[in-house]
Amino acid sequence: MNPPILQLQNVSYTYQGDTPALYHADFSVYGGERVALLGSNGAGKSTLLLLCNGVLAPESGQVLLNGQPVVHKGQSLRQLRQTVGLVFQNPEEQLLGASVRSEISFGPMNLGLPQDQVARAVEDAAAAMNVTRYLDQPPQYLSGGEKKRVTIADILAMESQVILFDEPTASLDPGHTDLLEVTLAQLHEQGLALVVSTHDVSFAWRWATRAVVVTGGQILRDGPIEEIFSDDALLSQAGLHKPELFAVSQLLFPQLPPAQYPRTLEDFTRRLQP
Repeated sequence: MNPPILQLQNVSYTYQGDTPALYHADFSVYGGERVALLGSNGAGKSTLLLLCNGVLAPESGQVLLNGQPVVHKGQSLRQLRQTVGLVFQNPEEQLLGASVRSEISFGPMNLGLPQDQVARAVEDAAAAMNVTRYLDQPPQYLSGGEKKRVTIADILAMESQVILFDEPTASLDPGHTDLLEVTLAQLHEQGLALVVSTHDVSFAWRWATRAVVVTGGQILRDGPIEEIFSDDALLSQAGLHKPELFAVSQLLFPQLPPAQYPRTLEDFTRRLQP
């Protein structure tokens, strides 16, 4: 296995005047991974993502990028934020440009890229996220799903290797969740590592290959997602439940190893056919 792009080693963080939000966390991200961060609200998932992207600096422990310790200032911090992009739960929090074009160009311009290279990066990222027709419109007037795609285009224009998503399925109806999964599949096909924080276990089972369980500011378990959902005691401790499809598969397909359980309703239906 190739070395990780990103590592957190024994990282702790406490918000001012509060109990520790995350402590003694070890976490790594490898190229091309699909990782689900699982845990209830307030478990520490968002804090973990903010530490991964450099929005927060650890009070103890260290963050490593391609094996090198990150100094949370100057070029070291800029390199971390270029390599590891973060999509907030609410896209309004990161849309600052007067137009979609200026919004997407902000990152490449801050990297000091030549103007023609910036323009090319903007066009490529907008096309990848299907927002080209909005380039000259104010992002504030777009729909929620369109805003989300613009924030992802922001990161693609920076040529990031890792994209973090904080609760992207929150408040989405099933149709928009399906569109999100299509977008995630497209990003994965480009070779990007994707880390998604979620409490939607059914989405996690459909999409992820690895799961990290966070509760009470601690990482309880990190491993293949089928092993996570097979551990009843772990799920109970973390306040999680099994995906319905996983639970039914345990009953109907006891001969199968969990890694071969169907991930989608279509796969499940095919398994039932004689």
